[in-house]
Amino acid sequence: MDLIPTMDLQQIIFLVILAATLALFISEKLRVDLVAMLALLALTLTGILGPKDALSGFSSEPAIIVAAVFVLSAGLSATGITERIGAAIARAAGGSEWRTIAVVMPATAALAAFTHHVMVTAMMLPMLMQLAREQKLATSRLLMPMSLAASLGTTLTLISAPAFLLANDLLKRSGQPGLDIFAITPIGVVLVVLGTAYMLLGRWLVPKRSGETPQADYLRLERYYTELVVEKDSPWIGKTRGDFEKTFSQRLQVVDWLRHGVRRREQQAESALDAGDVLLVRASPDEIASIKHESGLALHAVAKYGEQPGQEARNELLGEEQLVQAVVAPHSEFAGRSVSNIDFLRNLGVVVVGLWRKEAWLHGELSEMLLEEGDLLVLWGRQQNFEQLSSHHGFLMLMPFNAKEKSRRRAPLALLIMAASITAAATELLSPQIAFLAGAVAMVLTRCVGIEQAYREIDVRIFVMIAGVIPLGIAMEQTGTAALFAGLLLDHAAEWSPLTLLLVMFSAAALLTQILSDAATTVLLAPIALALAESLGLPPVPFVVCTAVGAVASFLTPIGHHGNLLILNPGQYTFGDFLRVGVPLTALIAFATAWMARWMWLDGPLLPALGG
Repeated sequence: MDLIPTMDLQQIIFLVILAATLALFISEKLRVDLVAMLALLALTLTGILGPKDALSGFSSEPAIIVAAVFVLSAGLSATGITERIGAAIARAAGGSEWRTIAVVMPATAALAAFTHHVMVTAMMLPMLMQLAREQKLATSRLLMPMSLAASLGTTLTLISAPAFLLANDLLKRSGQPGLDIFAITPIGVVLVVLGTAYMLLGRWLVPKRSGETPQADYLRLERYYTELVVEKDSPWIGKTRGDFEKTFSQRLQVVDWLRHGVRRREQQAESALDAGDVLLVRASPDEIASIKHESGLALHAVAKYGEQPGQEARNELLGEEQLVQAVVAPHSEFAGRSVSNIDFLRNLGVVVVGLWRKEAWLHGELSEMLLEEGDLLVLWGRQQNFEQLSSHHGFLMLMPFNAKEKSRRRAPLALLIMAASITAAATELLSPQIAFLAGAVAMVLTRCVGIEQAYREIDVRIFVMIAGVIPLGIAMEQTGTAALFAGLLLDHAAEWSPLTLLLVMFSAAALLTQILSDAATTVLLAPIALALAESLGLPPVPFVVCTAVGAVASFLTPIGHHGNLLILNPGQYTFGDFLRVGVPLTALIAFATAWMARWMWLDGPLLPALGG
């Protein structure tokens, strides 16, 4: 009853805006970025914040770093680095459940330290599902440890989660020196080790379920037949088929080998390739889309048929490089005819670059194969031609060809740019936001990632949400609301030890982050943690860090993190599965975080006293 009279009008208005914002966040009736913008406008229109403070989030360090890291991650993905690392992890995992968890969790955490943890989870998900199928392991026993490791990995560096960037921004605004990029790494290492040990010893807590079995439908095909031609002056001329297959062993499978349009009778591994040789291969969509980046190799169909209308017309036709899937319809006029006989380029304005046929093993030249009903063709051409082709009665349907180009030759360059950005930020040669912004620009300038793809990879919702929730934190400080709540907490916890108070802040964040994002949770609770520390006359860093870690490393429910939602259906998990695994783990992480924070910033003991 004494709370209301102690509040001034600004605090009351702010709490009304905060309550409405929280209600909208929880209800999910509006997108989080729109809710954040509404909160920003409300704070401005009510006079709680001026325009400069209200819009400061857009130029803030957290927002810039988050956008830049998305582009840097896109560069690593576009050059095949993340894919290569993921495949190496899967190979190192072996065939045992114990070994797989022991390898996958630390490796996934290391990846998540410098890239977005949801992207890491999405990358590892299909690899682990395939590994589980091949090794006859329970999918559920692998996916949950992987997702937990991706979340724990965000505690290894300051740039891996928006929560830590926002916490650091708050510390700087309060006059503190701020944290460097590896300031929280000791805590993160302890959490990753604890999390891995916990899942190894307590994996019996996770039920054994096989997970969803991907259906081999048209929309999710993994391998197509296509032809590669050895170009003139290619570095592959004179090298053996064995060398070729060894180089591309993880990317494609050689099915047949033709020279001058005739299938070679002797296809030994030691036989040498020559200019003009055509290799029939089975490859993934990504490899078909990426082959133009391979020196001395080209899609045979493009090279062959693209020359007929002349180079100028070829450039006009194939410059956009759009790939589309088309299904040969029942009773289609194309059934029983070969690709060359139909002459797709002259008659339909597109080129056939790939073929998928159910339960069939193909040999010979792709252009001479007789098409059958249900065949799925990969077509290459201009968008306007596909628009015309969509109504052609010979095709049952046209579908997007979901593939991402991999410019693997630029992989070392992408790694160098990422390493340089991290080094510049860690050594304070450049401010973190400038270091990572420069890295993002370098990724685009060096063509490690295309500028359009770079823009697509930036999650605008997260950027806008961060820019919109930062003013909430500023308003909480400027109106004195944070100090008010900290005082109320102190009234009830004046005799509590610093360790207990650190646990309280972690727990509050761990619970709130189940209904809010880690960023929103940190923005709301970190000012209270800061005010609490100042009231006690203690350094604010451990209190703010514990709050941010609680917002990030809580595993109580599947809705607490987007990564958990990704594995929910594939692992056939229930809400109770996460509670059974997450409650003890979150308690363990809470104590470890508070203990390490006390040791690092409050001169507490690293090891508990024995006796006495």
